[in-house]
Amino acid sequence: MPELLAPPAAPTTHRLDNALVWLMALTCGLVVANIYYNQPLLAAIGRTFHVRDSQASLIATATQVGYTLGMLLIVPLGDMLERKRLMLWMLLGAAVCLGGAALAPTFALLAGASVLIGICSAVPQLLLPMAAHLAPEADRGRIVGRIMSGLLIGILLSRTASGYVGAHLGWRVVFEGAAALMLALAALLAWRLPQDRPTFTGTYASLMQSLGTLVRELPPLRRSALVGASIFAAFSVFWTTLAFYLESPAYHYGSDVAGFFGLIGAVGALAAPLAGSLADKRGPRYAITAGIGLALASFVLLGLAGGWLAGLVIGVILLDVGVQSAHISNQTLVFSLRPEARSRLNTVYMTGYFTGGSLGSVMGGLAWTHFGWPGVCAVGGAFVALALAVHRSYGRQPVAAAR
Repeated sequence: MPELLAPPAAPTTHRLDNALVWLMALTCGLVVANIYYNQPLLAAIGRTFHVRDSQASLIATATQVGYTLGMLLIVPLGDMLERKRLMLWMLLGAAVCLGGAALAPTFALLAGASVLIGICSAVPQLLLPMAAHLAPEADRGRIVGRIMSGLLIGILLSRTASGYVGAHLGWRVVFEGAAALMLALAALLAWRLPQDRPTFTGTYASLMQSLGTLVRELPPLRRSALVGASIFAAFSVFWTTLAFYLESPAYHYGSDVAGFFGLIGAVGALAAPLAGSLADKRGPRYAITAGIGLALASFVLLGLAGGWLAGLVIGVILLDVGVQSAHISNQTLVFSLRPEARSRLNTVYMTGYFTGGSLGSVMGGLAWTHFGWPGVCAVGGAFVALALAVHRSYGRQPVAAAR
């Protein structure tokens, strides 16, 4: 791949039209789905390999750990290498790893393939800084929100699709289909996505060292990363354990119904462009506070009324609207800090975000195993409360600066 290592040229001035925005949204949705296909399938995977629920939940953790590694080690290259070619290689790698997961003969090999799937599925975190670079400043929050709506719909509908397919055709077919989608998407992006060469001219070592510099010099970046980690931990606590709860004596539902809850949660993704517009108009800090408040209310409702289907449905909607609103507003704030370092800023923020998600998956599995649904709601609510405390107190700056 010698051309991948070519010296960076001047940044692109390609026009960000509506068709390209929607292509980016579609790409984010289809690629990020690779991380979440396994969640409604965890009980079925556990039965295949004869492991306990708490062990099966480690597949979700392994994929999120891989995604975190991809963001930490590969996404910073978006400030150094030509982004389009880098993303195409990652999509091809994801297709190979998904195929490996479909054929995995042991639980350990499936876990290893899951880590690699996560690493290769960090493509959306290269696309979002690219979109922020191409978007007009006045519309950046709205455009990032629109692309994020595709990503969020992918997160949520991936559970619906995998739950249904897994219930009727088996969990291995889900991974086979995802591999084919990655190949098709790579062909589409090769045709339509513009080239985008960032301006960083240092070495990979200096690129990675600059991550620490950004963390030290930008308190708002540290705060956003901590808030994002806490709120996504709460999100993962819920979604990692939902399939177990729905298959328990409380409901007696299968993986197809667990997946259907992703369709319900997709209502929250519709709030993404609205959250971006709110961040443009009122400032990210205001929108983050509102999102955290909705997420906290959702866990209160889930804990008190999660045993009734209506309470569970409303809780899912509130949780998704709140988490995604806070996340998009956080990301809008982060992208505004240093425009020439958006891939690295996104790396710091999203590494924190998915580190929290991995922790939430582990804590959710433990809470379910030892304390059942009340424990899940308590742990999820505690993570949201932590997000609120960090947002309100850590490195507090005047509102004008946070905007």
